[in-house]
Amino acid sequence: MLVLFLGVSMVSCKKEPQGNMLVTGEIEGLKKGTLYLQQFRDSTLVDLDSIQMRGEGTFSFHHQVDGPEIFYLYLSKADQNELNDRITFFGEEGTITIKTAWNTFDTNVEVSGSKTHEKLVEFQEMVSKFNIRELSLARNASLPQIQGNPDALDSLQNLIDQNTINKYRYALNFGFNNGDSYATPYIMLTAASDANPKYLDSVYGSLTPEVAASKYGKALKEFLDQKD
Repeated sequence: MLVLFLGVSMVSCKKEPQGNMLVTGEIEGLKKGTLYLQQFRDSTLVDLDSIQMRGEGTFSFHHQVDGPEIFYLYLSKADQNELNDRITFFGEEGTITIKTAWNTFDTNVEVSGSKTHEKLVEFQEMVSKFNIRELSLARNASLPQIQGNPDALDSLQNLIDQNTINKYRYALNFGFNNGDSYATPYIMLTAASDANPKYLDSVYGSLTPEVAASKYGKALKEFLDQKD
């Protein structure tokens, strides 16, 4: 009876994972390293939790969230190289699964379980096309034959300027059309903060009450108030 009682006591005292968000996944090919769950707090990147990875690449973190927010997975490997070892994702209540590989940690990532993150990826994929076009135009403008031709150089600069305008237009239209996404105020703050404040204010006005009351909704409102 004593053994049975002790067994029951040990089970009942077992600590349950805390938090309404579960971040789980796999890092293919990883043998050794430390994985951190991170977040910016008061402009400082803070380690929320960490796991020592030994022999297998599976991981899981529990964390309590009040709403969708940006989190980071940082992988510290034995190569002493901090570059290209951090994944940015939108965390929210529920189970979020992240799959990647040790040698393409932040470049070939699959994130599922977060609708807010899906919206962020949708935006980023389109913006990357504008960025690629800008890079291509800038490279052409640096060619010696273009540098020695003022008319050709002006033409390319006009194309670069128009590409920038089109990128801002896309960002603002994305905001207008996705007022129910928690990704929208974050995107406005990080990718469209240089846009005309009156357009940003219109995007803010299109947010649903829930999104406007979120962390990044409040931050966007504070940003706009400072512009007044």
